[in-house]
Amino acid sequence: MHASPSAGATRIPGRALVLAGIVLAAFNLRTAVTSVTPLLDVLGREFGFGPALAGVLGMVPTAAFAAAGVGTPRLAHRLGLERTAVLSMALAATGLLWRSLSGSSGSLLVASAVALAGMGIGNVILPPLVKRYFPDRVGTLSSVYITVLQVGTILPALLAVPVAAAAGWRVSMGLWSLLAVAALLPWLAVLRRERDPRNPLARLHDQAVRSGDEAPELAAPAMRGRVWKTGLGWGMALMFGMTSLVTYALFTWLPGLMVEAGTSAAFGGTMLALFSALGLASALVMPSLAARMRNPLPIAVLCAACHLAGFAGLYWAPLAAPVLWVSLLGLGPGTFPLALTLVNLRTRSPAGSAALSGFAQGVGYALSCLGPLLFGLLHARTHGWGASFLFLAVCVGLMLCGAVLACRPAWLEDRW
Repeated sequence: MHASPSAGATRIPGRALVLAGIVLAAFNLRTAVTSVTPLLDVLGREFGFGPALAGVLGMVPTAAFAAAGVGTPRLAHRLGLERTAVLSMALAATGLLWRSLSGSSGSLLVASAVALAGMGIGNVILPPLVKRYFPDRVGTLSSVYITVLQVGTILPALLAVPVAAAAGWRVSMGLWSLLAVAALLPWLAVLRRERDPRNPLARLHDQAVRSGDEAPELAAPAMRGRVWKTGLGWGMALMFGMTSLVTYALFTWLPGLMVEAGTSAAFGGTMLALFSALGLASALVMPSLAARMRNPLPIAVLCAACHLAGFAGLYWAPLAAPVLWVSLLGLGPGTFPLALTLVNLRTRSPAGSAALSGFAQGVGYALSCLGPLLFGLLHARTHGWGASFLFLAVCVGLMLCGAVLACRPAWLEDRW
């Protein structure tokens, strides 16, 4: 029974400290991604690397997130959610600072992996932390941290080039480590309070440990292992994976594509911020829209059409209407919050939801790893963007195949 900890949580006054930790952690879950891609040209000149290493830098986020999806449940069971949150933000802060001090491309790559490993751990543990401390406000708090996450995606893209022009690229990338340190402090305070048996947070944590509920929302390995046998599981994995592949390819290459078309680096960063901002709109609208539809496949088809129209516009006439093309591209990843919503709509139990989410995100992020690298290599090999966009169009087609399987009205537990 998980009801006892949850019920007690609704009356805990110390939840404000936990709320600060959740919100600050959410802000830091994408800063390592969009703070670097507008500066790839600058970094390439500084360290002497070309499209291949730029593509590798672009694939590190999805590789780190895939690894975190596999390893974090075991880590959280061993350390506890709160200590895992401390580790997450400590890794993020260390990697971000190390990256800003890098003296070689190898150091830049390893530091990025460290920062993104921390952020990948945060991706996994924030939902169960919300579930533990705010069982009476799960929907509201989930919307809050998703919104803050999107803000943390937009601001680095907007500020990267102006700050680099004013103070240098090291300051531009390193300043985000300060916010990761700020996110670390509330969790250290939570751990300190939990050592005091008189504190309500300590009582909640002790209840969870005694009941075997240290990380209840992370499904047992045996249950996670059964998902791969279902079409729903693979459909969800394709939706997550192909949407992430396209998104991170654009995160990596959109600023450079705009510069090559004839715009400034600052305008390229602004377009990346616009692309990220429209993800916020999708995250706010998609859950309620999908919940009203028996089969939300038309939403996936519309998102795919936005992607394809944006690809066509950027390829044939990038400067004719760049805001329109990027806006269409920003609406395309609406299949990501759609997939997150389907995780709950297509399962009967929290354990089934966690099993489906873990499989879909772990496999999906693994499938998406090569996207930024292949997009850049195709551009370098052909000296144009046609083959790169054709590659992304094929991935959008695979996403639609997954959506057909995932959107059909049925439940995961009935397919085992």
